[in-house]
Amino acid sequence: MRKTFQLQVEGKHPDRHLEAIKHEIRKYIKRERRRDLPEGSDFWDFDCKFGAAEESAEVVHLSALTGLIDGVVKEGGPQFYVEVVAKAAKRAPRAPGEAAAGASEFEED
Repeated sequence: MRKTFQLQVEGKHPDRHLEAIKHEIRKYIKRERRRDLPEGSDFWDFDCKFGAAEESAEVVHLSALTGLIDGVVKEGGPQFYVEVVAKAAKRAPRAPGEAAAGASEFEED
């Protein structure tokens, strides 16, 4: 999904329009996660970019998108650009010491 969203659309309530935009982004992410994974992959990862325009978009984490959108709305920006591209990824195994350190927290003495 590579799209520039207009925030001020005539004839639409700004709050309802904002919720519709967020819903469209979430719907895209859910749809991509339902796709079949290629052989050797564990999960769908997302490369995300966000900015006022396509040229000024910066790489961001997927979980930060909603906060960034809310920030643009608070500043009164007229539009924003979102790019969310799905890619298949494989989880890296945990280091042996990492798993043992987390388990010792819950052990009883």
